[in-house]
Amino acid sequence: MKRIWLILLGCIALSSCDKIESKGMYLASVPIFETMESIRAKANPVSSPTTIVQTGKIYIYQDYLFINEPRKGVHIFNNVDPSKPVAMAFLSIPGNVDLAVLDGKLYADSFTDLLTFDLENPASPKLLTRNKDVFKMLLQMDYLNNTADRIITGYRDSLVSYSQKDKYSPYDRKEPLYNETNSGSGQGGSMARFTIANKHLYAVDQTMLHLFDVQNASKPAYVKDIKIGPGIETIFPFKNNLFIGSNTGMVIYDITTASAPVELSRYTHIRACDPVVVNEKYAFVTLRAGVVCGGQQNLLEVIDIQDLTKPMLKHSFTLENPYGLALSDHTLYICDGKFGLKSFDASDVSQIGNKLLETHKDLMSMDVIAGPKSLIIVGEKGVHQYDYSNKAKLKELSIIPVIRPN
Repeated sequence: MKRIWLILLGCIALSSCDKIESKGMYLASVPIFETMESIRAKANPVSSPTTIVQTGKIYIYQDYLFINEPRKGVHIFNNVDPSKPVAMAFLSIPGNVDLAVLDGKLYADSFTDLLTFDLENPASPKLLTRNKDVFKMLLQMDYLNNTADRIITGYRDSLVSYSQKDKYSPYDRKEPLYNETNSGSGQGGSMARFTIANKHLYAVDQTMLHLFDVQNASKPAYVKDIKIGPGIETIFPFKNNLFIGSNTGMVIYDITTASAPVELSRYTHIRACDPVVVNEKYAFVTLRAGVVCGGQQNLLEVIDIQDLTKPMLKHSFTLENPYGLALSDHTLYICDGKFGLKSFDASDVSQIGNKLLETHKDLMSMDVIAGPKSLIIVGEKGVHQYDYSNKAKLKELSIIPVIRPN
């Protein structure tokens, strides 16, 4: 949100603002820079549980729930009883946006680095390895002013001159968007940019697919990067394939040979943000319009993928503000942003738009995981869990609230 307005001359004396001499002064969000070396040097990752100020990606592994706090780290919860999740620890990881887990090892990005933690004691994860400088484009996706030497770690309100106001406009920064797995790994949402399949970690950035061999889960080995094209946003695994969503379409890869993905096809749609989930026959893609995503239509597209080399649009349905989605048997759950969480009967894909089962209008939702014990939804107010044994009537079990400072 742009926050630049004319400040009366008397405000220059405020001690909370940096002072820059000029006849005309404006209040702007000015980036705070650090080097990666200084960030690495002060790493002190584990602390006691703390309140969640902002929700990001969600991930489940065994009886644990992981909640990313964008650019800050990961909150870890014991989720044995989804009606009473218990906070265990906060794992401070500067610059963290995505995560995945395999065989008791947590993988997380930290600006340019890939970190690996041992989860033998989830209340006190131990840092095992740090793969340095492997995510240069991930860095640029979320922090447009970053360079190889300087990382934006936050913002502060400062007075700047009229001539500098465009340089420090908050529009110069981009906030992160709110991206059946293999045995031993966990489950992420449809907005994930990390996923694990066939003992390999796959991570996407705006243009690349990054591959890491994690057969030795404690020591990820970089394999290679594959250039996919611009606008890449999300990644979803299904059997021996990866479905990669972009703001212009979907790319399908065969990962039968895990270290050597083979592109099978590309499906093109109107410009829009694009998470995807799939089953044996269809890919379900939400398209969201807006300033960041581009485009002017909010849709659910159902794509026939029975021939993975020739994906074909079968049906499309109008939505209002769609983000993430999840599929459980023949029920499709769609996070329709500020218009709530919606459940659809997807047994007949041609009639999804006419088979709305339920709407939770007060649940501003951004992503969802259909887990083995509960339906987990991340939203503006926190992380919600529902009993979804009755597909047409969700029953709220718990909420882990967002608590913002006054």
